[in-house]
Amino acid sequence: MGYLAPVLSRLTTYIPTAVLAVLIFYFGFNALTGDRGILTQRQRERTLAESEAELKQLRAERADLEIRARLLRDDSLSQDLLEERAHVLLGFADPRDYVIRTPPQGR
Repeated sequence: MGYLAPVLSRLTTYIPTAVLAVLIFYFGFNALTGDRGILTQRQRERTLAESEAELKQLRAERADLEIRARLLRDDSLSQDLLEERAHVLLGFADPRDYVIRTPPQGR
C-alpha cells in the first residue's frame, strides 16, 4: 500500500479537472446534437413550416364549413345548398337533372 499512496494522491488532484472535462464534453455534445441543438434547427424549422401550412389549410376548411353550416340554418336557408345536400345524402335527383356517373375516387 505504500507504493499506491503517492500515485493516488497525484490522481486525486486531476479528478476535478477530469469531471469538468467530461461535463463540458457532455453539454457541448448535446448543444450540437440534442433535441434543441444547432444541428437539428433546420429540421425544426421545416417541421414548423409544414405545421403552419397545415394550420392554414385547416383554417380555410373550417371557414368554408362554417359558411356552409350558416347557410343550412333555418333563418338563412339556402335552397340550392339544401337541394345539393339532399341529392348527395339521399341519392335522389330531380327528373329534369342530367346525371353523369363516375367511378369512385378510391380506385
